[in-house]
Amino acid sequence: MNRCLAPAAALALCALAVATPAIHAATTASSQSAAELIQKLGLHMADQPVRERPGWRSPHIVLIDKEMLELLPALQQAAPHAKLIEVSAATAKEIAAADATIGVCSAEVLARAKQLQWIQWPAAGVDRCVQQPVLHERHLLLTNLQRTMGPSMAEHVLGMMLALSRHFDYFFKQQQEGHWAREDATPQLTDLDGKTVLVVGLGGIGTEVARRAHALGMRVTATRASGRNGPDYVSYVGLPEELLKLAKDADFIVNCAPLTPQTIGIFNREFFAALRPGTYFISVGRGRSTVTADLIAALSNGHLAGAGLDVADPEPLPADSPLWHLPNVIITPHISADTAVSQEQRNLVLVENLRRYAAGEPMLSVVDIERGY
Repeated sequence: MNRCLAPAAALALCALAVATPAIHAATTASSQSAAELIQKLGLHMADQPVRERPGWRSPHIVLIDKEMLELLPALQQAAPHAKLIEVSAATAKEIAAADATIGVCSAEVLARAKQLQWIQWPAAGVDRCVQQPVLHERHLLLTNLQRTMGPSMAEHVLGMMLALSRHFDYFFKQQQEGHWAREDATPQLTDLDGKTVLVVGLGGIGTEVARRAHALGMRVTATRASGRNGPDYVSYVGLPEELLKLAKDADFIVNCAPLTPQTIGIFNREFFAALRPGTYFISVGRGRSTVTADLIAALSNGHLAGAGLDVADPEPLPADSPLWHLPNVIITPHISADTAVSQEQRNLVLVENLRRYAAGEPMLSVVDIERGY
């Protein structure tokens, strides 16, 4: 019996572990849904089955974060012979014998989990996990949920771009005051059609942003660290060292880059000074990619027309930060991926990866630990 569960929940899991026709049918349906999602999102599948990795075995013990408890029945069905234990309820012996973790990548657990082979991270950004030396020393397998949140985050970006360029903040204030503003007193509205957007980080999220921006008639350029390849709707894909050159010609900048040593602080005073006046800055990547003081300065002196921030440095953003009170700035609390569709896609891939690991099949979304994404 799983130690973290009440008796009723434990009995339900025991029932799930029994190979009945109904469960077989559900597993088949789940696999079909996973296959459709893999194709839809273009998820990358490892070239080799995970069973060929040194040290692999079908997992006996899997440690899960408490936020995964609602997925416990589906996870147990994906690996019916594994013992799934919420990490805070695990004994020292169980942690030491764990084969895998889901949502758990703390230094304390990694140091004690001597048999650990695989970590499934429940998000796209893995910067907090790859900074653990144990991953590099023991060559652990790390997978994430890249691309599963891209569509939802891309819609958030487009929403911010439209809200900023149409000055919705101004009109919301007028609405709250019950005031019908005179046309000659309102801010100048901006069309997206015909404008240039630079997507910094043409990965899963950046590609979805580029797709939607192109559909609105925008010219799309991008940077990516892995090379110059990109979809047809991106007119030019540059390398990271071309960031400033491309930024000079953009009307909108969208930060979708992962946080790595190379991307910390790339949006700084030099970067903002290189932009032409009136540019908009949108950030959904990581807050530490932006030097907050330099962003505030660029907004305060009017060089930037506005900013949409779903991430900040630090997080939570302090109540006394000037960003809260600057005009034409939209701040959301790192929630751009918090939609039902995004959650469903994340859950499906997470469960599918556990099924694949238990069966020894090729894994989805394997992270290059040295690159950090």
